[in-house]
Formats: sequence, C-alpha cells, structure tokens
Amino acid sequence: MTEQLSLWQAEIQSCQSLRDLDEIRVRLLGKSGEITALLKTLGALPPEERKEKGAEINHLKTVVAETIDSRRYQIEESELAERLIKEKIDVTLSVTPEAVGSIHPISQVFNEIISYFSNFGFEIATGPEIEDEEHNFSALNMPDHHPARQSHDTFYMMPDEAGIRKLLRTHTSTVQIRTMRRQQPPLRILAPGRVYRCDYDATHTPMFHQMEGLVVDKGINFGHLKATVIDFCKHFFERDDLIIRFRPSFFPFTEPSAEMDIGCDRSSGGIKFGQGNDWLEVFGCGMVHPNVLKNCGIDPEEYQGFAFGFGVDRFAMLKYGIPDLRAMFEADARWLSHYGFSPFGGK
Repeated sequence: MTEQLSLWQAEIQSCQSLRDLDEIRVRLLGKSGEITALLKTLGALPPEERKEKGAEINHLKTVVAETIDSRRYQIEESELAERLIKEKIDVTLSVTPEAVGSIHPISQVFNEIISYFSNFGFEIATGPEIEDEEHNFSALNMPDHHPARQSHDTFYMMPDEAGIRKLLRTHTSTVQIRTMRRQQPPLRILAPGRVYRCDYDATHTPMFHQMEGLVVDKGINFGHLKATVIDFCKHFFERDDLIIRFRPSFFPFTEPSAEMDIGCDRSSGGIKFGQGNDWLEVFGCGMVHPNVLKNCGIDPEEYQGFAFGFGVDRFAMLKYGIPDLRAMFEADARWLSHYGFSPFGGK
C-alpha cells in the first residue's frame, strides 16, 4: 500500500486546478471511491487481520485526505495571486473616457435638494438606521395601537437581553427627535437617509430614501411652512407656474397637518406639471405637535415649529421620468448609463 499511496500523492500534487483535484477526491474517497472500496473488504477478513488491515486503510485514507487539503490550499493561493496580478489597477492613471462613471439619480436629487436648502441655513442631521420604538414611535406622539407599529408595516428585530426591541427606522423623523433632545432651538435641519417599510411594487420598495425638514423657533407659523415648501417645489421642478393646494390631513406628530398637491395633466400617459385638472400628492407636512416638543424638552408655549417630509426616490421619478422605482436598486449598468448623471456636470 505504501507504493500505491506514493502514486496517489504524486497524482494529487500534479493537479493544476480545483476541478481536477475534486475529481481525484471523488475517485479515491467518494462513496464508490477506491479507498472506500478497500474499507468494504474488511468484513470478509478474520478479526485479527481485520483490525490490522483496517488501521492501515484508515491511515491511508487520512494521508490522502490531508494531501488533497494541502494541494487545495496551494491551488487556491496560486489562483488568488494570479487574479490579483490580472485585476491590478493603477490608480495613478488618468480616467479613460469609457471608464467614466455616472451619478445615480437618487444621489443627484439628494445633492439638488441639499444644495437648495443649505442656501437658507438648513444644516444636515443624521442618525442611526437601527432604532428603538421610543425614537421611532413614542416620542413622535404615536400611540401603542397605531397601525404603523404593526409587523406588517415595520421590520422588527428580536428583543435584546434587556427586552428592548430594535427595528429598522420607518422614517427619518427619528433624527428630528434626536436633534431636538440634543440641541435647544432655534433649529433648522434637513434629515436625509435610508428608511425601511414592508412594501414592494412599482412605486414602493422595502428600502427607500427620505428627506425631512424641521424648523423650530419663536413665532413660527403655518405661513412659514407653506412658503418654504412651495418655493422649493417651484425650484426643484423648474416651473414657476405650478398650481399648488394644501389638503387637511392627520399625522400624530404634527397639528395641524396637511398634504400638498401639485396640479398636473395625466391625459397623455405621463405627468405634466403646471397644466391640466389632475392633482399629484408630493408632500406631507404640518406644525410640530406640542406633545412632540414636550417629549424633547422644548416648551411649546415659547417655541413652535414646522416639519415636512417626502420620498427622494419618488421625486427623482417625477422629475426625470423614471417609470419604475425598483429599477433604481437593481444595479443594472445599462439603466444607470441611461438615467445617470455625469460627475462633471450635465446629464
């Protein structure tokens, strides 16, 4: 058997690919392999001879398996080294025209919105995407029985050792709470980021991007809110003739609350703003509820505030004619080359 083992070891060492090595492993150690067949012959041997022969075959099996593992490691290391050489990139080289990337429409819209509001003193605020129920619901005046707290709408995690149940934030309003508890007014912030909800169709995805604004100061009223969001929409959609209306609505964290619609025309199958008899809802907004201010340690008798929020992905769809929200997250380079933006300005 020593001579046979040497032959097998030489054969294993001569393998140049993992595929060849795996074929030898199956031929020798598989269910119908040569070494497996030797083990099956032990039953016909006398007890003393069976014990001695069995130890010899098991030793043979162990040595072959170790030789295969050793050769596998050598081949993997060699293949990795070869890949590193082939895929090496000289980052000091100039970018070639065909290698120029594109800015994703969502990133483009983020930049446009942040650039606009930064001109009016809004600061960017961020917070964790994994939140607790206090910041995501309770501090925002949402009762325990609110539908948004149910698992069919929110992604929950298992409770930790302290019994606290974490979740993926459903809105960036959590950033407003954290900011108000950390800083005293006056406040003027913009909270962009990813949020998560159990939904998936042409206009909804489980993960999407949201932008929320918050202003808290003395003497703030609904007129300030209306002027802010109206001027922004006219600037973003590049139409001074936008027809805008506000409808009374209800959100637990604002009072009064409203939804803002833009007049449009859908008769041609698309959406044209500034004309027609149709309406498109684009904003949720309102005056910050006194309970929310109290939950953050702010006196609602002295300070008032307004907040607004909207989906960044949806705004990108509306402005740049993107029909399906899901395509934004499918990593299709062809889609990005069509809808993407040049990093040097212009589309």
